Amino acid sequence: MVNLMSTPSSKISLLSVENYDRLKRRQESNHKAVWNLLDAVKDPEIPPLSIWDLGVLQDITQQQAVITVTITPTYSGCPAMQVIAEDITTVLQRAGYSNFRIATRLSPAWTTDWLSESARNRLRQYGVTPPQEEDAIFCPQCSSTEVRLISEFGSTACKALYQCKTCQEPFDYFKRI
Repeated sequence: MVNLMSTPSSKISLLSVENYDRLKRRQESNHKAVWNLLDAVKDPEIPPLSIWDLGVLQDITQQQAVITVTITPTYSGCPAMQVIAEDITTVLQRAGYSNFRIATRLSPAWTTDWLSESARNRLRQYGVTPPQEEDAIFCPQCSSTEVRLISEFGSTACKALYQCKTCQEPFDYFKRI
């Protein structure tokens, strides 16, 4: 883990080495315009999250005239990856890019540690509890920790379905991976 000061206060964000490297690649990239364009590509299963905030967008490089966009799936069988690749293609073509390819990188494997704090906040606002320690799952509606598991699988394989015992609302919990 890498410690980064997130604010002038005493709060410290901990990043995995892989996520730190991903942030550094974006910051030091010669293709900032492409990175910024791809911020418009949203996860089709969780529309408030961009593929960057989700941790799927890994790198943008160029060799000769070909731009390579590297993505990592949240899990190897994720059905959203095809849609994400199509959305990347659409965004790049609309911006006038024609010579590019999309590469999939499986290692290191994606982890929920790659979700940005902003993504975690947007998940809560969307009604999905972000990844937590199993004993700290809370209701995104009322913040109660008095919850019960209904199903190991929610609206997608990466989420579980819970119900709040306080407000009785069902909600998805984004599983920690």
